[in-house]
Amino acid sequence: MVINYLSELYRQYDSSDEKEMAYAIKNLLGFHPRNLDLYKLAFRHKSVAEEVTTKFKKSNERLEYLGDAILGAATAHYLFLKYPFKDEGFLTEMRSKIVNRKSLNKLSQKMGLDKFIEVEGNLSTYTSALGDCFEALMGAVYLDQGFEMTKNVIIDRIIKIHFDLDTLVDQDLNIKNKIIQWAQKNKINFLIDFEEITNSSTKYFKCKIKIDDETKAEGKASSKKNAELIALENFLNLYDDLIN
Repeated sequence: MVINYLSELYRQYDSSDEKEMAYAIKNLLGFHPRNLDLYKLAFRHKSVAEEVTTKFKKSNERLEYLGDAILGAATAHYLFLKYPFKDEGFLTEMRSKIVNRKSLNKLSQKMGLDKFIEVEGNLSTYTSALGDCFEALMGAVYLDQGFEMTKNVIIDRIIKIHFDLDTLVDQDLNIKNKIIQWAQKNKINFLIDFEEITNSSTKYFKCKIKIDDETKAEGKASSKKNAELIALENFLNLYDDLIN
């Protein structure tokens, strides 16, 4: 019965490439894709995107946007439960170690996603294409399977298998020093600015990361340290390709 079902499932695919992709998704993520078109889109870089309207091309960028949010939420959920006595700053830094662009690029390569990515020219010339593809893949999983399945995939098939959290705890990411060194090397006017905000019920700090007096990233938390760490993480995510 199961064999007949799988035969029917894979018969829908028009080419050997589609069958290979479907089998790869099953092996990597643990389920049979329902809508393979979502996954094909997740692997389509903007350099080979089909133009749908004057200002819109059909690439993996929208799925990347969605997957980034899902990946961050699932990772935060897992870390929150795993480290019940750690503060916001620790959790933020651990999440950054897992989901930063450099880490996702390596993960995507390790999983063999590079075999399916469609780009114009050589993949190695696109510094963030691998990590972007992974995020887009998580967006495709979310649309195809729902949040609960996506969360389980991220935790059980990604974090628990591909990341040694004990090693990550000991690894000094030192986001602030990395950004400051980058700014100094490139003669960039970099500023960290704090604002204390108080209303009738709460008090919190807002940290702004500025370049030439223009705010590029923000972070809010109950302490200055954690507000700064969140802002630095957000800044690093924006400029990861340049800084790393």
